[in-house]
Amino acid sequence: MPRATQLAKALRTLRWLPAYGWQRLVRRPDPARPVHLILALADHFEPSIVPGAPGVRAAADEQERRVERWCRAYPSAVGAWRDADGRPFRHTYFFPAEEYDKRLIDRLAAHCHDGGWGEIEIHLHHGVTAPDTSPNTRRQLVEFRDILAAHGCLSRWDGVGPPRYAFVHGNWALANSAGGRYCGVDDEMRILAETGCYADLTLPSAPDRSQTAKINALYECARPLDRRAPHRRGRDLRVGRAPVTYPLIVQGPLGVSFDRRIRGRRLPRIENGEVTTAHPATPDRLALWRRAGITVAGRPDWVFVKLHCHGMDPTDEAAMLGTPMRRFLAALADGVARGEYRVHSVTAREMANIALAACDGRDGAPGDYRDYRLRLITPPSAPGFLP
Repeated sequence: MPRATQLAKALRTLRWLPAYGWQRLVRRPDPARPVHLILALADHFEPSIVPGAPGVRAAADEQERRVERWCRAYPSAVGAWRDADGRPFRHTYFFPAEEYDKRLIDRLAAHCHDGGWGEIEIHLHHGVTAPDTSPNTRRQLVEFRDILAAHGCLSRWDGVGPPRYAFVHGNWALANSAGGRYCGVDDEMRILAETGCYADLTLPSAPDRSQTAKINALYECARPLDRRAPHRRGRDLRVGRAPVTYPLIVQGPLGVSFDRRIRGRRLPRIENGEVTTAHPATPDRLALWRRAGITVAGRPDWVFVKLHCHGMDPTDEAAMLGTPMRRFLAALADGVARGEYRVHSVTAREMANIALAACDGRDGAPGDYRDYRLRLITPPSAPGFLP
């Protein structure tokens, strides 16, 4: 690759760095105000994943075995921990629409409904081998939305009306933001809005070219939704101003970490909130996530931390169910005991609800607003929740 091309590619993938530098200067926590950490884990939950083999899917019986193992192992792995509201640590399971299997969703929905261990939302890989079309994208989203609603998943606005859903885009290419690859649908954001998507949780995607220059924010798209990548510009959510453009863009933390050492020297790496076995959740990373300062403007004590993972990747099982996750949850409890913050483990839906409550000027504990607008079609029986 010519040097000029390499430089152009590097600059394109790092266009967010100026915003990050500015945020480091102006975003300063107020030590006098108690902080509420609103913590969500967006799990790109793909039972078919075969590590190191893109485009290859695991056999159906292997997928079923993986989901069954997860549903049995997860409560034992994290069940001892509770947040400020008596909730366990939960995942939002973004399941691929193009890989729907009734047996898998039945089992995963039972895991969510009967144990309160999370909620299911919509993930979509499309335009992989050739650009997708708007009609086909709409069809896939509507069909899978209605299938999940029939399983008792998803939510309704104020408990009525058509199903509503949160979304993550496969291969990061939201609204055709990856140069035409892995999507092909310029008006995808409009399709999401018209089919009931209330929030997109795809970002951050760095170092992928789809990463926006706007980072560490909760916002509405400022460009027309029928244009390519309208989320590249946006209006931050703000207390006293109810959002009018959906889906909301809910970003996770993005910044620079110096936790990598080579020959005793600290070197920079991108911190994008992804949890893997090679890079598990740790107290040091938590400090960076907090420092990103993702809030609704005017509500600085409610800090939103949206992480992401691939829970079904066999190579990341330790980070999800093993010692690294238990250590991280213990560290969260230690921070609470020291009075550094209060933790609220939320799903994507609950995170959006809390953000909407902040926009409406609601005060008090953010955990009181988990069901503020978007209410589950089938609320969990939640035997694991503590009063």
